[in-house]
Amino acid sequence: MLRRRHIAIMLDVTSLVAARTQDNMEEPVLNSSFVKATPFAYGSGHVRPNRAMDPGLVYDLTTNDYLDFLCALGYNSTQLAMFSKAEAYSCPSTPLRIEDLNYPSITVPQLSVSATVTRVVKNVGSPGTYVARVIEPRGVAVAVNPARLAFEKVGDEHKFEVTLKAKHRTSSNGEYVFGALIWSDGKHYVRTPLVVKI
Repeated sequence: MLRRRHIAIMLDVTSLVAARTQDNMEEPVLNSSFVKATPFAYGSGHVRPNRAMDPGLVYDLTTNDYLDFLCALGYNSTQLAMFSKAEAYSCPSTPLRIEDLNYPSITVPQLSVSATVTRVVKNVGSPGTYVARVIEPRGVAVAVNPARLAFEKVGDEHKFEVTLKAKHRTSSNGEYVFGALIWSDGKHYVRTPLVVKI
């Protein structure tokens, strides 16, 4: 039986992957200045409750995933105790790479040449095969490996890697560029924002 907290986290994650970045007129979402918004303004997009109830795939996160993330940020066991009601939490001997937190967005805070991040998706729907489609951030080449994931049953999980490479070697101007990774089986569209500082 799922605990209430796990259900709340799962609903939060499904809301993110089932969100959209267009308004009800199929136009891009605008910010408060009526300019085309970026993920910094809308996050993953506007939640679509009906799609969130049947998202197909989710990026499943547990409390321990968040605690491992805090370990990677340098939190010690005393600080971690504030976030966990369980026994004292011990950080893993090999710390998580911050960019590998299994969150439903991918951010590379400083892309010099290339970066690879890892994610795991869990099937929460019917069996199916999902194919990756990428909307590349301007100036960034994106490769997904594997680019096809086959799920036989509910609960199946698959790991994949996303490699982002700067198309041109230029000095960093500190600009953020945006794209998306979309997994689809033809019925579900699981959107993952890509945010890269070049």
